[in-house]
Parts: sequence; C-alpha cells; structure tokens
Amino acid sequence: MKKPFLISFSRSSRADIRSSANDHYIAASPANLQQADRRHSFDAFDIRISLRSFAESISQVATWASENARTRLVTFTNVHMLTEGFRSDDFRKIHRQMDLNCPDGMPLVWLGRLRGRQVTRVCGPEFMEAFCANPSHHSLRHFFYGSKEGVAERLIAKLKIQNPLLQVAGYYAPPFRAISSEEDTSIVDRINDTDADVVWVSLGCPKQEIWIHEHRDKLRAPVLIAVGLAFDIVAGDKRRAPRLLSDVGLEWLYRLMQEPERLGKRYIQSNGLFFCMLFLSMFSRSKSHAR
Repeated sequence: MKKPFLISFSRSSRADIRSSANDHYIAASPANLQQADRRHSFDAFDIRISLRSFAESISQVATWASENARTRLVTFTNVHMLTEGFRSDDFRKIHRQMDLNCPDGMPLVWLGRLRGRQVTRVCGPEFMEAFCANPSHHSLRHFFYGSKEGVAERLIAKLKIQNPLLQVAGYYAPPFRAISSEEDTSIVDRINDTDADVVWVSLGCPKQEIWIHEHRDKLRAPVLIAVGLAFDIVAGDKRRAPRLLSDVGLEWLYRLMQEPERLGKRYIQSNGLFFCMLFLSMFSRSKSHAR
C-alpha cells in the first residue's frame, strides 16, 4: 500500500492528555443520542437535524474538539443523505448515531420551517473554511482524509492563506478501491500518531458517513467530520453554485449542469424520492391530526 504523506508537528505539551480509546472513546447508544439535545433539533424522516446557527455549530464543534471525551461525529445532511437512509435501514441507523447533523441544503431548511422551527443553512465547505480560519482555534490540529491525490495539498495551501497558524497534522488520499483490514489498521495508526483533534473526511455520501461511524472507536481524535465535496470546492477544483441559486434551493441544478453524466441519474432518483417521502410524511401527519 502506498504510504500516506503526513505533515507532522510535535506537541509535547498535550501528548500526555489522551488516554487509550477504550478508556474514553465510547460511543453512546442510538437511543441516548436521539434523546440528547432535542430542544436544538427537529425530526426529518427519523433523523435529528440541528437547529444551531452557523456560529453556534462552529462553537459546539470547537468545544468538542478541545475535550478529552468520546469521539463526536458531525455531518452536513442533505436530500441525498435522507434518501439514502430511506433506501437503507442500515445507513439510517448509522445516520441516527451522529452527534450533529447540520442542515446542508435549502430543502432541509424549508422542511424545518414548515414544522415551525427556526432553521438556518450550515453547509460543509463554508463551515470548514470558517472553522479553520478562526484564530481562536489555533491550538487544534487538523487531519484531512479523502478526495483525490493532490487535492489536500491545494486545500491546505488555501486554508493556510486564510490562517497561517493553522496546525496541519497530516493528510491522505485513500485509493479508489476497497481497503483491506491491514491497510485500514495502518491508516488508523498513522492518523492516531499525528495526535489530530479534528479529522475532516471527504469521501462522498454514504461512504464518508459509514467511515466515520466505523472509525469512531478506532481513532483518538475528539471529532470526525464528514464534509462531502468540501476539499475539492475549497481547493478550487470544483466551483460552488452562485449564492442566488443556493438560496433558492437550486444548487443541485448548477452541479448537474457541471457533471450531467455522473449526477443526472442520482438527482432524478433522489429528488423524486425526496418529494415522495415528503408527501407521505405530510399525509401521515394530516391523518394523525384528524384523529
């Protein structure tokens, strides 16, 4: 296996803070996770979606990253993820075990508002840029896992322009194939050896959500964050939709125009399924209110 290229920095002042994974990094049960913090979330097809603002979400993740507690899992949930959960019970169970599901996409914002909640969009690329640029997070160490060869280097260069004090623990672009258990163990050891506080994961849905769930008890980093295409977007390899299209929920159309062959079938299926899910949900709610 090609060894990942890691940028490592010593941090003796914090090297003795972390205990073994078995001592502190214990995942809560799905039931406990769903009971926690319900006042700050709303239900979207059996998934708890955060009501925290952009700034509040950054603050929460920064707090978790500074704690010596169990590893937290963060996603930026969109229509694709919800429809994946509708198709797969296994993926929905994984999604329900995330600690923070930020509403990435206007359909989720509108869904929350239809249910009388105050929801603001929190999207992955903007979150990662703002989080890494925040000077108050200078002590946190970041590891970037995912995307293609060369993307992480360009991403880090862009982030370093915004925050020269950003501490990069390392980066790795995994191969586009199944990884053996031996290779996975090697990757886990290398990430743990960097003493990272935040691991950013860019593998695409549902692979990245499955990956952070499977590695929750293997990695010692306090926070694992699945950010979708954020690496490619921030690095400049892919363009984001204009703000006007994003604000009216048409970012998917902009992406479809850029990559019609790759995204055409997926968007037709996921968007159509989402509207069916929404109709069934509204019909079920109307029947329950009528009783």
